[in-house]
Amino acid sequence: MMNEQRLTEYIHNVLISIHENIREIKERKNWADPKELAHIESKLLTYHEVIQIFKFTAKDMDLDEKELGL
Repeated sequence: MMNEQRLTEYIHNVLISIHENIREIKERKNWADPKELAHIESKLLTYHEVIQIFKFTAKDMDLDEKELGL
């Protein structure tokens, strides 16, 4: 079974990757053509929904959002 520290590191790494992807997509949005903008906006919404799921789940489980990197 995974220990608490490794699980927290795992969650941090996943969240870092999500935040990096959001940053890259926002940068790409600056020079994207109109056809690509809809795709970019939907990806941004999806990433934000995933982050919200992490936050809601942490709250439901009485976990510290800051400790998890949220």
